[in-house]
Amino acid sequence: MSNQSAPEIELLRAAYAAFNARDIDAALALMTPDVVWPRAFKGGFVRGPEEVRAYWTEQWSEIDGHVEPISFYLEETGRILVDVHQVVRDKAYVVLADEHVGHRFTLEHGLIQAMEVCPLPSSTPKA
Repeated sequence: MSNQSAPEIELLRAAYAAFNARDIDAALALMTPDVVWPRAFKGGFVRGPEEVRAYWTEQWSEIDGHVEPISFYLEETGRILVDVHQVVRDKAYVVLADEHVGHRFTLEHGLIQAMEVCPLPSSTPKA
């Protein structure tokens, strides 16, 4: 994406920072009331801030995930695809996953309305 400091990018950077800091309230403040979020390590989706809060609380009691956004790509649909470096450890700090994954965000009125985990296209140019 040519403009790495666009308001949408700053919103997503703030969301990743809040997640990594385990600041649920700060992260939820960046989401719409009807947000749809993937249960990435359980399957399915949760809907709404309180379901996201419950999911993250459960997730963080079982694993320790750190997600670092590397690149942002504005898609033709208006959604934003983020190349994310994800490291997941168990509670003994053993690395369970160290990989790049795709997070596709749908934004509405300057807030996160939905996120989905998706494969990164092999043809995606590195910014």
